[in-house]
Amino acid sequence: MSTPILVEKFYERIWNAGDLGAITDVMASDFAFRGSLGTELIGHEAFEEYLGSIRGALADYRCEIIQCVAEGNYAFAKMRFSGRHVASFRGYAPTGKDVSWLGAALFRFEGEVIRELWVLGDLAGLDAVLRANQEA
Repeated sequence: MSTPILVEKFYERIWNAGDLGAITDVMASDFAFRGSLGTELIGHEAFEEYLGSIRGALADYRCEIIQCVAEGNYAFAKMRFSGRHVASFRGYAPTGKDVSWLGAALFRFEGEVIRELWVLGDLAGLDAVLRANQEA
């Protein structure tokens, strides 16, 4: 089973390329998001702010879909998130070093858009990398 086109667009256009115009193409106007960094938000404007905060702290930010399964109006993706730590992130001062961590994303589609997304990340692993980079 292949990765749904909406999942590919969400990561490639919005997260990886930073194309804010794609938000209205891919996400419902009342898009609901719950991220592993503790953020819960609704709507395009709130999501744009969140996107900017992550991409601002992690230059060259990338989301890699490792594996994705889909059934009906749902898709579940195993993910790798990465970037170069250039601004304060999770309470850690910037080091300019690369960080990466694994996570999973559960999408719910409504028609031709993403209606809801829950993301769970390995925050213990991320914090270990951030801590090690601070100590190096």
